Amino acid sequence: MTSKDDFVTFPPLQLDKPAAAARIVVAMSGGVDSSVAALIAARSGAEVIGVTLQLYDHGEAVKRSGACCAGQDIYDAAQVCEKLGIAHYVLDYESRFREGVIERFADDYARGRTPVPCSLCNQGVKFTDLHGFARELGADALVTGHYVRRVVRDGKAELHKGRDPARDQSYFLYGTTADQLDLLRFPIGELPKAEVRAMAAEAGLPVAAKPDSQDICFVPDGDYAGLVKRLRPETEAPGEIVDMGGRVLGTHRGIVHFTVGQRRGLEIGGSAEPLYVVRIEPEARRLVVGPKQALAVSEARVGDWNWLGEDQSEVEVKVRSLSRPVPARLDQGMIRFHQPEYGVAPGQAAVVYDGERLLGGGWIEETRSACEALASAA
Repeated sequence: MTSKDDFVTFPPLQLDKPAAAARIVVAMSGGVDSSVAALIAARSGAEVIGVTLQLYDHGEAVKRSGACCAGQDIYDAAQVCEKLGIAHYVLDYESRFREGVIERFADDYARGRTPVPCSLCNQGVKFTDLHGFARELGADALVTGHYVRRVVRDGKAELHKGRDPARDQSYFLYGTTADQLDLLRFPIGELPKAEVRAMAAEAGLPVAAKPDSQDICFVPDGDYAGLVKRLRPETEAPGEIVDMGGRVLGTHRGIVHFTVGQRRGLEIGGSAEPLYVVRIEPEARRLVVGPKQALAVSEARVGDWNWLGEDQSEVEVKVRSLSRPVPARLDQGMIRFHQPEYGVAPGQAAVVYDGERLLGGGWIEETRSACEALASAA
């Protein structure tokens, strides 16, 4: 077994007291990342308690590698805790997860929005509820396996991108509050994934080679439309496909199959250029389509802001998890892009950065077409 001395180069946990006097709660999903976070905590000498949230029990997901927070993952987390010699508890949050994440996911599709359930989950049961549980236990730190960094500057904790840009998860954590950040620690945020797996293998953790979670955890077969149709059957009603002038071009088989910016599945012809979903009108069951330039957005109105910064106005904004942050200006809840931005849709998270630092973000409520802005300025 690996000795404590072999772990002297582990990332620090930023504890405010000697580790031997500290209590650490670790959020454990059953994957390799949270398991290595628990390993780091356990080797610090602190009292460590592993906690796994049972969020759903979704048939195949119980047995499927690559899901999270279901039966197999709970078992894996328990096995890791046994290997590390730490306590392990399972909290049943199924009802809260269904209400706060799954139902909201279906509602967003029914409203023609583009949902980001991972951000909802982190803002709700994963951070808010688990943070409260850790406080009740008298924890000095709540450790997770996210690829982000907690940086303390002038006595204030800041949230920064993960050191490995290919693994950075800050986009999904924009809803982290200052109070939560005081307790949270992210010990693998400085590490590349390959090193995390190597540490797990060296320590003999049973999840060292476990695949990463894929897709949305509560849709194990990737059939988002199937789930939404079961919860919101009205979304599979057919309707018209019209161009931006209102001319009917064809029909669709239900708005549940489409999000803004999508081209696949429209099944309309006769256009000289490719057409994309520009707007979804759920009440009329109508898809409005147009050329790619019609997707260009000049500004977005954002609601439900969470802010960790100061009074920054010239910033960078990310509107999709895999996109690059782009220059923009903040103006009374509005984000005004310096250049037209594509792939911006209501329901998405708009996340604001100052270089490596995450400043905050919110939900996109409404967008303004760059074409419309140019016409107004003319």
